[in-house]
Amino acid sequence: MTTNSPSAHGSQPWLHQKGEVIQEFGTVKQFPVALSYEARMYSCQRMNKVLADTQILYGLYKKHHWLMRGATFYQLHLVLDKHAGEQLEIIDTLAERVQSLGGVAVGDPRHVAEITSIPRPPDGVEEVPAMLSRLLEAHETILVDAHDAAARTAEYGDDGTIDLLVSQVIRTGERQAWFLAEHLVDTPLVRA
Repeated sequence: MTTNSPSAHGSQPWLHQKGEVIQEFGTVKQFPVALSYEARMYSCQRMNKVLADTQILYGLYKKHHWLMRGATFYQLHLVLDKHAGEQLEIIDTLAERVQSLGGVAVGDPRHVAEITSIPRPPDGVEEVPAMLSRLLEAHETILVDAHDAAARTAEYGDDGTIDLLVSQVIRTGERQAWFLAEHLVDTPLVRA
C-alpha cells in the first residue's frame, strides 16, 4: 500500500513550518542566575552591541584575508585568518552569555547591520594599509564599548559579563590590534 501521508512513514520531514515568536529581541526571561532583571537587561543590551560589532569585525577579517595583496601577502593572509577564528570564538561566547542571562542574542546579519556602529567598507579591494587601518578602527570601536560596558555592568554586580568582556573581548582585541598596528610601521632601510 502506497500513501503520501507523512505520518505513514514517520521519516518524512514536516517542511515549510512557521512558528510564533516566543521571545522578542530586547527582552529577558527570568533565569536563576542571582542577578536582577535590570542587571540582566542592561548586560544583554550591551553584550548584543558588542556582539553585533564583533560579527562585523569577523566579516572584515575574512574579507581582508581573502583580498590581501603584496609582499607580505602570505604572513598577513595567515594572521588575518587566525584573528578571524579567534573573533568567531568570541562571537559564540558573547551570544551564549546573552542567552544565559535570559536574553536573545543578535544573530541575523541584517539585524547585525542595523545595530553595528562599524562603518561598511567599500565592496571592492582597498590598499593593504587601508584594510589594516579599517580593522584597527573596528577593534578600537569594540574596545571602547567593551571597556565602558565592563565598567557599567560592575555597577550591577554582573561579574560573569565583566569577566567575559575583559578576559576575552578586551585582551584578545588589544593583542590583535597590536599585531595589526605593527604592520603599519615604517621600518628604516638597512644601509651597508
